[in-house]
Amino acid sequence: MFTIIVGGGQVGTHLAELLLAEKHQIKVIDDRRARIAILKESIPTEMVILGNGSDPNVLEAAGIHKANVVAAVTGSDETNLVVCSLARIEFSVPRIIARVNNPKNAWLYTPQMGVDVALNQADLLAHLIAEEMSLGDMFTLFKLYRGDYSLIEEKVHPDSVANGKALRDLAIPPRCVLSAIIRKGELIIPRGNTVLQPADEILAVVHSEEKPHLAALLEPPTGREF
Repeated sequence: MFTIIVGGGQVGTHLAELLLAEKHQIKVIDDRRARIAILKESIPTEMVILGNGSDPNVLEAAGIHKANVVAAVTGSDETNLVVCSLARIEFSVPRIIARVNNPKNAWLYTPQMGVDVALNQADLLAHLIAEEMSLGDMFTLFKLYRGDYSLIEEKVHPDSVANGKALRDLAIPPRCVLSAIIRKGELIIPRGNTVLQPADEILAVVHSEEKPHLAALLEPPTGREF
């Protein structure tokens, strides 16, 4: 896969390093000479381009006609949106990902502007912090599908509704799938007749709106109000 990254700051640099580790082809564009020098310390020189990523000529020089993905991750929402529009409308890039710097600008990041996926860092982080503050012992391992779903981990409390019951007898939320149970160091694939025991570690994929309902099954009755 060939990816063009517009923006060589910390986000762009880390993304480039991750893609290189996965053996992908990349080009990184940045218009700051000082940043280019830093980029060349960790990324092969031939993969780094000095220029304005919102300039069609610079994008062409980077090989955008062959790009599978363009990631616009500069610190400017205006620049990111221009890059996305050019990549889609002018160069027909199949996949376009953009960084949202100011959450108030998120409404602009639409398919009509050329954006397939908008990553709103501030919004995702704020929601994650809020969830961790309010969800008791439930731990979010990572986000899935633009943050709507999460892979979570939580232990079965001895006083919970779920303790001693088979999974088929529990009112598991509809947008929740129990992926695995870790019991005394062993991984168990959940079945309908699997009976939960105290201290079982539950791994589940769950929609953000269903987290409180899943927590109500696994935690003590007094530990949750909704």
